[in-house]
Amino acid sequence: MRKNLKINLLWFLIATLGFALITILQSVGIINAFAVQIIMQIGINLILAVGLNLIIGFSGQFSLGHAGFMAIGAYSGAIIGIQNPTYAGFALSVIIGMLISGVIALIVGIPTLRLKGDYLAIATLGVSEIIRIVIVNGGSLTNGPAGLFGIPAFTTWQLVYVLAVLSTILTLNVIRSSTGRAILSVREDEIAAESMGVWTTKYKVLAFVFGAMTASIAGALYAGFIQTVTPKDFTFMKSIDILIIAVFGGLGSITGTVIAAVVLGILNMYLQNFGDLRMIIYSLALIIVMIFRPGGLLGTKEFSLKQLLAKTKEAK
Repeated sequence: MRKNLKINLLWFLIATLGFALITILQSVGIINAFAVQIIMQIGINLILAVGLNLIIGFSGQFSLGHAGFMAIGAYSGAIIGIQNPTYAGFALSVIIGMLISGVIALIVGIPTLRLKGDYLAIATLGVSEIIRIVIVNGGSLTNGPAGLFGIPAFTTWQLVYVLAVLSTILTLNVIRSSTGRAILSVREDEIAAESMGVWTTKYKVLAFVFGAMTASIAGALYAGFIQTVTPKDFTFMKSIDILIIAVFGGLGSITGTVIAAVVLGILNMYLQNFGDLRMIIYSLALIIVMIFRPGGLLGTKEFSLKQLLAKTKEAK
């Protein structure tokens, strides 16, 4: 526990230095308003991709339902934010969105996570579409297909940065815990894990619920960032966008997910001026990476502060 505490404190120190650096660069005008928007987009995508990587990369369950849980968080943030335009209201919306997402993920996860491969992907995609259709038919509460407008702009880069750091460090701690090792054993060989007494369904559901709850947090931030939410924002393609980040960085690597979120975010920023060619160039870049690095940028490799500290001690 003491070693984990020390590593966590080091990560928080690094994150604090990053926060201070962005603040300084913004104050001297190097980071403008457009760059701040990109930073917020990167942070929101990072929260989404880290949760999805836990489900796909670490537990080995192929899910396409992330957009649905993001929609729950977004609409919770929008509905409560409009009624109570304060940070207390935002905090309440995040908690409610997480609870709803967690409960739904638990209810649908127990039966669906017994499936594997393509069948599981189709089942989770169906869950996401059900959530979206419920929102479309939500009447005055969700304003149907037109969506909700006038959401308070409570999402700032500082808030996104803090929540992205917290969610990433929390996910890393889960992976390195006994629960994380059980989740990894399911990915490596489910039959062998069961033979050793691991309750595989339990750990698959835990990973699914955790990923759904982090997606809900990102959804609430998205609502405050865009200030409008509509059902068409959370279609199948949104799940694919999140999946691309996880695959690009490497399934089974949180470090890779962080790098991929930053790289793809910056790439999108520079491709804004290319108009219709933007998605073609973006897609070609992804294809090239997948050809030369089929396992993603880092594969399953992980940057470890613990190993770095150990090597430093040995060098001394």
